[in-house]
Amino acid sequence: MSVRQPLNAEPCPVARSVDVMGDRWSLLIVRDAFDGMRRFSDFQRSLGVARNILSDRLKKLVDAGILQTEAAAEGSAYQAYVLTPRGESLFPVVLALRQWGEAQLFAPGEAHSLLIDSRTGQPVPSMRVLDAQGQELQPAQTVVRKLDADDAA
Repeated sequence: MSVRQPLNAEPCPVARSVDVMGDRWSLLIVRDAFDGMRRFSDFQRSLGVARNILSDRLKKLVDAGILQTEAAAEGSAYQAYVLTPRGESLFPVVLALRQWGEAQLFAPGEAHSLLIDSRTGQPVPSMRVLDAQGQELQPAQTVVRKLDADDAA
């Protein structure tokens, strides 16, 4: 039986990311935070998750620097959960999952949500991975190169 490596010992960035964000509730909490939710009760109502699980995931997201807590309102005993810059940098990840789901998991004409650019009122264009020349990059055109500590510096 293999022992799971601690987060900071894992050399793969995908594995480290999944360790922090790879559970359903964490991703959906971040999604809701992007939609403006801030209070524990709002997350619970939106997700329908048990209080103990929500509390655990919120703590993990705070510990990982994805969310931070602040007073919900002056004089209030409640905390608000807000995205940190690290959390806001997850926007392309959430957008990619949203767009993949729209394209792959809904039948034509089936109702679903759509992300709109609030400045233009238009749907957010589909994400594309581009190479250094601005051309779309396909998975077969990539290779993973392992970096040692000297290369990464």
